[in-house]
Amino acid sequence: MENKSVGYVPIWEKALLTINEAAAYSNIGIHKITDLVKRPSCKFVLYVGNRRLIKRKEFEEFISKSVEL
Repeated sequence: MENKSVGYVPIWEKALLTINEAAAYSNIGIHKITDLVKRPSCKFVLYVGNRRLIKRKEFEEFISKSVEL
């Protein structure tokens, strides 16, 4: 019997996320995340060729610092 979960990594354990995964993980819209990663000051984006990947831990820190109490 073939195990289809081999190689599967849950989003909360990944170091890098796609913009779609980051949107699902954070409940922030894809367009908003895209706008954020276009900023020169963005520290949670990693470019791999034309792909934009989100550094999960830095993204979580950004969200934590951005939340207004």
